Amino acid sequence: MKRAVYLLGAVLASGLALAWAQGSSPTDPQIAAVVVTANQVDIDAGKLAEHKAHAAEVKTFAKRMVTDHTGVNKAAVALATKLHLTPESNPTSESLKQGGEQNLATLRGLKGKAFDKAYIDHEVAYHQAVLDAMDKVLIPSAQNSQLKALLVKVRPAFVDHLNHAKMIQSSLASP
Repeated sequence: MKRAVYLLGAVLASGLALAWAQGSSPTDPQIAAVVVTANQVDIDAGKLAEHKAHAAEVKTFAKRMVTDHTGVNKAAVALATKLHLTPESNPTSESLKQGGEQNLATLRGLKGKAFDKAYIDHEVAYHQAVLDAMDKVLIPSAQNSQLKALLVKVRPAFVDHLNHAKMIQSSLASP
């Protein structure tokens, strides 16, 4: 399971970087689709974890993920509407969506501490991969200054989420 979680993170990070490294950079509509999809994947996992998590700290983290990522998606959709920018599905956004569905299927089959560990391991890998993608592809490729500014503005929250998830991961590993 742990291998699958880290594989998903690696696929996301390298997939984003490689998907456009050999060709042109992603367009703003493609970036918008990736942003909205990545947030929705984490919202969906967080909603499941709010109900299935065993440890209180995992439930609290899950609730925070739902709240924070819903806020980012609302801001992204509002900006896209203001800019008359329609998110454009692309192989990366579709891959994120499929990976999110696979993660949910895996998590649904787990209970108790096994669920908590798998959810938090995924959150660590996922947030690291999203940060890598933001830094290497999304922020540098954004053409619209307002879209770029939104990505830069929300980046610290993703760093905070990653650090929080790592802290919980460490506490779950302790006897």
